[in-house]
Amino acid sequence: MFARKQHNEDKPHQHGPHGGHGGHGGGCCGGGSCGSGGGGAEPLAEGDPDATADLIDQITSERDEAIVNWKQAAADYQRALADYQNFQRRAANNETEAHRQGVTSVLGSILPVLDHFDLALSQKPTDDAGTKILEGVQVIRAELIRALENHGVTLIHPRPNDEFDPNRHSAIAQIAAEGVEPGRVSTTMQPGYMLGDRVIRSAKVGVAPKAE
Repeated sequence: MFARKQHNEDKPHQHGPHGGHGGHGGGCCGGGSCGSGGGGAEPLAEGDPDATADLIDQITSERDEAIVNWKQAAADYQRALADYQNFQRRAANNETEAHRQGVTSVLGSILPVLDHFDLALSQKPTDDAGTKILEGVQVIRAELIRALENHGVTLIHPRPNDEFDPNRHSAIAQIAAEGVEPGRVSTTMQPGYMLGDRVIRSAKVGVAPKAE
């Protein structure tokens, strides 16, 4: 008798048709504690409309302030960039002008020497020795002109019948020349010089007179 009773107690409990214990029904839902049944969690309370409106106003204000700050920063950047570009432009212009003034100063000292070379080369030698001397002078003058050209100096030496340019030529006299139209350059008495686009000294020229 006791052995049989012990055997029955050792048997596992039988589950109901829904898989739960016989006395408790089918798990959570069997007790009626889920969903909207009794004993469930209370639904969340709605937020305070005034607090929500204040938060929206704060976020909107911060957004507007950030936009204003961003626009100000962008404007400051553009202003600083423009100032830097202007500084670079002024620095480059100052450097160019300083170089030009330096070359102009040196050229002003060299021009009389070049004029003396031209005067010497205008002479006609009477013997071979004089011819060789003038050839040497011509070589020296050519080397000096080449050195000046390396620094942006160009020679103004119009040819006969070239158009007279008052910005680069100075008319000294009216001199007729064969094949030269009236008002055009007939001869160059003294060459001129330019540094870049700036005339350092205009060429002295004769101009063919107008026909009467």
